[in-house]
Amino acid sequence: MHLCSTGGALVQFSRLIPGFRLRTSPLCLLLHLIILLIKVTDLSAVPAAPKFTKIPTDQIGVSGGVASFVCQASGNPKPVVYWNKKGKKVNSQRIETIEFDDGAGAVLRIQPLRAPRDENIYECVARNSAGELSVTAKLAIIRGEAKS
Repeated sequence: MHLCSTGGALVQFSRLIPGFRLRTSPLCLLLHLIILLIKVTDLSAVPAAPKFTKIPTDQIGVSGGVASFVCQASGNPKPVVYWNKKGKKVNSQRIETIEFDDGAGAVLRIQPLRAPRDENIYECVARNSAGELSVTAKLAIIRGEAKS
């Protein structure tokens, strides 16, 4: 009788056991190779939905000043981070998005602040092929005192 040894990554080609001959067939070699590949497979290859590593915080700015929000995410594949205002990607000459970490992080910078136009909830979205996640931060603006 022939048995297949599955006792680890080391393959025993033949070994006598009273009444049995233990040897590795091509099918057993394939089984050992599959087990070895499973053990050494890089787990980072497993898809993972985005997860925030830096979350933007609410800001209070002064009219004419600057406000900055920072957002960063991890995942596999590495997610892309972008900013929305009222459900649309931010788009203004006064609003700048600065990407870092190959696009997995982004700073939203608004300068000069204009009230009430810039007062809003800003949404950071992280997206990859495994999923999408968003987080929001609110911007409030203190208006300068009216001069008489």
